[in-house]
Amino acid sequence: MSARRFAAHFGGAPTVVEDAPGRVNLIGEHTDYNGGFVLPVAITRRTRVALAVRDDERVRLVSADETMAAGGPALEYTLGAEQRTERWIDYVQGCTAALAADGHTLRGFDALVTSRVPIGSGLSSSAALEVAMLRALRSAFGLALDDVALARVAHRAEHDFVGARVGIMDQMAASLGDEAAALFLDTRSGAWERVPLSAGVALAVIDSGIAHRHASGGYNARRAECERAAALLGVASLRDFDAAALPPGGELPPPLDRRVRHVVTENARVLEAVAALRAEDERRLGAILTAGHASLRDDFEVSTPEVDRLVTLAAADPDVLGARLTGGGFGGAVVLLARAGTAAEAARRVAAAYARVVRRGGAVLIPDDTGARTS
Repeated sequence: MSARRFAAHFGGAPTVVEDAPGRVNLIGEHTDYNGGFVLPVAITRRTRVALAVRDDERVRLVSADETMAAGGPALEYTLGAEQRTERWIDYVQGCTAALAADGHTLRGFDALVTSRVPIGSGLSSSAALEVAMLRALRSAFGLALDDVALARVAHRAEHDFVGARVGIMDQMAASLGDEAAALFLDTRSGAWERVPLSAGVALAVIDSGIAHRHASGGYNARRAECERAAALLGVASLRDFDAAALPPGGELPPPLDRRVRHVVTENARVLEAVAALRAEDERRLGAILTAGHASLRDDFEVSTPEVDRLVTLAAADPDVLGARLTGGGFGGAVVLLARAGTAAEAARRVAAAYARVVRRGGAVLIPDDTGARTS
């Protein structure tokens, strides 16, 4: 990030520069807010924050991506007077509000944000922003926050302040994630470990061209359905529901029966995927991803016709072992598991076929020109 860019807006140099990655989720969708298991991987696309401390309580923010080209003014607010605006500044306001609630003392600051994590593609651009900002604030103000505590503050910023009722997976992935290993996380206990990716496979991510937003629409509705189902089943969360006791069809009204089936089977798929990674069983892992998409499409109903078409085209490619929607759904991106050394070419073939059929989207996000892992 150029100091010249920062100076163009704020008249000085940044004293702190920090960043955080986006993530692609291998398996474990809509399980985190149900107390379940997830398996995300950090990606090379990152969000960076350059920051300088001020002598007052004002916060001034500029997104290089949103306002730099247009020469727009900085967005501003006062510490202690955070108010939702329905703009990207809310993710930062949520962070400072959460820190203040925990007793951390801040001063005002100027910050320039630059991101290569595309918005609305299911790669967790919001968590990358939150974690990058909190890392910058931790460095600037000497905050006593370890990486797990930082992720929890970031989650509260998005869940409580922004109003997106997400689980904690994205923030934990941005704070603890590794590009060479999947983060196996038990969202109920908080236990986590890194499980290395097999040398025999590589990941690719293709954007469907259908943007989604967590803070509105179907995502929050799906969470509410899960909470209603748990209440009807008499469990604290769907993580506590025994897979052997899946309702045969009459114990829960539709669509709650299908929502439960997805969450229970998805938790099982995460455990199976971890076992497949440890055994370096690439075919088994690919089949697990494909089965996960079918569940998201049919039981959780968060896919779209365009995303389904993209998955179908990916599955037909000879170098692709499995594919699925990644992220919360209602648009976003698809993750492909490909044989090592073939991910870039396979992704280009699939994206080109998708663009011909659907006539929108099809951008290959991973591998990208930052040197994403392809083998």
